[in-house]
Amino acid sequence: MHRTDERAREIDAAVADIRTIEQRDGISRSSLAKIRQRLIQLAARTDLFTVEDYPPPEPDGKRRSCLYRLAEDADHRFALYANSSLSGYGTPAHNHTTWAVIVGVTGEELNRFYDRTAENGVREKGRHVVRQGSGVSFMPEDLHSIHIDAPLLNFHMYGLALEQLHRREFYEPGEHAWDIFPPHSDIREARTCKPGIRRIAGAALRERLIAGGELALLDVREQGVHYRGHPFFACSLPLSKLEMMVDDLVPRHTAPVVLLDGGDDGLAERAAAKLADLGYSDVAILEGGCAGWKAAGGELFSGVNVPSKAFGEFVEHHYDTPRVAPEEIKRLIDGGTKLVILDSRPYNEYQRMNIPGGIDAPGAELVYRVHDLAPDPDTLVVVNCAGRTRSIIGCQSLRNAGIPNKVVALKDGTMGWELAGYQCERGSTHAAPLPSAEGGAKARAAARRVAERFAVKFATRAQVHAGQRDAGRTLFLLDVRSREEFDLGHIAGSRHAPGGQLVQATDEFVGVRNARVVLIDPARVRSVMTASWLNQMGWDEVYVLEPEGEDGFDGWQVERGPRTRGVAAVPWRSISAQDLAARQKRGDVSVIDLATSLHFRSRHIPGAWWAVRARLGEARARLPATPALVLTSEDGILARLAAPEAAGIWPGIDVSVLEGGNAAWFEAGLHAEKGVDNATTSLDDVWYKPYDHGKDYEKHARAYLDWEVALVDQIKRDPTVKFRAYA
Repeated sequence: MHRTDERAREIDAAVADIRTIEQRDGISRSSLAKIRQRLIQLAARTDLFTVEDYPPPEPDGKRRSCLYRLAEDADHRFALYANSSLSGYGTPAHNHTTWAVIVGVTGEELNRFYDRTAENGVREKGRHVVRQGSGVSFMPEDLHSIHIDAPLLNFHMYGLALEQLHRREFYEPGEHAWDIFPPHSDIREARTCKPGIRRIAGAALRERLIAGGELALLDVREQGVHYRGHPFFACSLPLSKLEMMVDDLVPRHTAPVVLLDGGDDGLAERAAAKLADLGYSDVAILEGGCAGWKAAGGELFSGVNVPSKAFGEFVEHHYDTPRVAPEEIKRLIDGGTKLVILDSRPYNEYQRMNIPGGIDAPGAELVYRVHDLAPDPDTLVVVNCAGRTRSIIGCQSLRNAGIPNKVVALKDGTMGWELAGYQCERGSTHAAPLPSAEGGAKARAAARRVAERFAVKFATRAQVHAGQRDAGRTLFLLDVRSREEFDLGHIAGSRHAPGGQLVQATDEFVGVRNARVVLIDPARVRSVMTASWLNQMGWDEVYVLEPEGEDGFDGWQVERGPRTRGVAAVPWRSISAQDLAARQKRGDVSVIDLATSLHFRSRHIPGAWWAVRARLGEARARLPATPALVLTSEDGILARLAAPEAAGIWPGIDVSVLEGGNAAWFEAGLHAEKGVDNATTSLDDVWYKPYDHGKDYEKHARAYLDWEVALVDQIKRDPTVKFRAYA
């Protein structure tokens, strides 16, 4: 092995061990002793670390010491430096505001230790000479000074990189006063490329997308940042929630993955490290992130669920899907025209706002349930959503199914209705019932016609089992029925993906392009309709599961109830909602809420600070000093995942998590606040829908509708986009 490679390997191994120590034991004097011992072990490799590798400054220069960066995580934690010094170098008494360890490689360094005096000065309390085989370690507020009388080389390691330490204090004896060290600068870069993290150029990525084959292109920025611009097929997988989402998006750990970020924020490197810890073995990073993609001639698309949104516009243009303006629908309603309004959105969205008199029949449920809702062929069927996509797909689904009724889409959905000056209903409960025997028979007949026209493929249980055993391919098992049906009984290991939403937001359910997708619906209606659309979106291997037995699941292991999320989090100390409320009254704790900014704005624990997990370093700079920190999130899972990271960023502080998260606090009937006054970072963690903007709703609604319409032209500039057109 080349000496440089061996050095990189030894550094990586040491830092990995130190991460494990901190994660397992937290930060205390005993854990720092373990970290110190591990660094002493690294420093024993004097064949790999010499002054020839890390020379000191020129003797006639201004500086007497030179720092070389050997390692630093993308979030600026676990920063390891080689310090190469000339004689005659020293520092005043100072602290670090993070944990620190110094060990000797060659030469000697005198460390003096201090206490603060009652007069706000310092008093020496001990000293230690750091040399090969020994070292010193410090908690964040410990004070020491350095004195070097002869050239040396040693290691300095910090819980947070020196450039991030903005509050380090030093004592100026001549002034009998304390001052703040400016953040360290002039650190020389000495890191080598980490083994196992590959890079892929934008042009090469484009070729792979065009050629086909399985590939997961994952944008690890927060969703609100992803919204501003990304490659067409990039799925949003925020680093903050990676462990909670990645198994659903990329269930096969050997599938090829390409990560992207902004190009200069280090998020992809952090995500690659997490994926490696989770067992993903084929991970690359897009060179230059989104900026690199654009520089290579790639198209950047704003918005979320872009493939589905663009597909909706393609469908409208290809099939000339009929649409009717809100004013015309209002005239028909007022004139007593026989019509039924079907809302193709999930029930929770329908309840938020709906066209007056509308009935909820989400997406793939339309063809299944319409026959009982509009049995008279003279009844006009109007399909709406909030904007455009689900109105278009829903309307065209009924037309493709060949129902005898005239079917139109409400132009621009509920947004268009309100922009036209009409009022929506709120809190409606009119949901389409399951079909009657006659309605179900008509739905199945319609589905058979659709399956033939759009070349829908079917798979038996034996074929699906064979696919599950194929270690070289990714298979998604998606149940496209309603939530109620799924909870009553579903195939073990399947995921609920209601058909309409699967077409509307494919990138939220299937993260691996060109994977195999198996759709489940014993009635073989919703699965066929969904498969017909995925075929047209360009998916080659979509299959409808052939039902077996009375319930369709003969031979399968069946589970009941909601699917549980298996997220492995480090065990961490917790606090109950009642105990947290009591501590808040005493004023000896700060709360960080990692819920989405929208949820935080709606309600949160009084006095809590809002933060993003991937940006906890920003939160540290905003929060006042605190003896204890409690992390919370919607259900507490995200908080538990973030706890070890917070403990590293706030060393020496008691970090705990709220049992059950915000849900437990609210269920206990404890007081809550609204607003985002205590935000520690920008409010771009999630995409804000037009109605999330409050008084600016109309401006954002018009901009959103214009964006959707423009997609049909933008996709013409991207050679990776290939939808299918059927006669």
